[in-house]
Amino acid sequence: MQLSGRKILERTMPAFLPDLPVILGFAVAAFALAITPGPDLALFVSRTMHWGRGHGFATVLGAYSGIAVHTMLVAFGISVLIMAAPAAFFALKILGALYLVWLAVQAIRDGGGLLVPRAAGKQPSWGQSYLTGLGINLTNPKVALFFVTFLPQFVSASDPHAPGKLIFLGGEFILVSLPVVIGAVLFAEWLTRTLKEKAWVGKGLNWSFAAVFMAFAATILLAEGRR
Repeated sequence: MQLSGRKILERTMPAFLPDLPVILGFAVAAFALAITPGPDLALFVSRTMHWGRGHGFATVLGAYSGIAVHTMLVAFGISVLIMAAPAAFFALKILGALYLVWLAVQAIRDGGGLLVPRAAGKQPSWGQSYLTGLGINLTNPKVALFFVTFLPQFVSASDPHAPGKLIFLGGEFILVSLPVVIGAVLFAEWLTRTLKEKAWVGKGLNWSFAAVFMAFAATILLAEGRR
């Protein structure tokens, strides 16, 4: 019996690869999340504007290490425990909100080390920028919810290859969203070079980023308060 071209292709594809419609559909969802303003993207931009492109990319690397952690947790079922324990997930969201408040304070205090360069303030190491990116990603409820609740929708619970497919989709998320954040870092570097002579611009950006962090923190806390 002759096999159709599609069936032959399906038999020759690795088992961990989702179907093409799933790959394309998830790419759209990943891109939508990547371009949505959030504390992680604001941190990439602010870190770049203060300490340069290297620190911006170090922060990105930290955040994407967090994405790898989220992916592995979902793939191997540990995140199910978080969803089954509301108190643990509530604590994660509160921790994320408090972390954003801390970033907002850092953004506006002298020598805070987040945004547009000032005379005061000790430059962090690339390792510190990496850990900052890792921390904000791991405590970001938007990212946690995306991976815990949305990512599993692209695989079947009865699929024996589900863990491999989830890991593949996590890698796809990185590939789709990485050009967006790289563009944001490069744009922030260009903007800093263009406007660094205008002190009022730097001060305004500091307060703007502080407002972004506080707004996301308030959204998280208010949402929990209404539950």
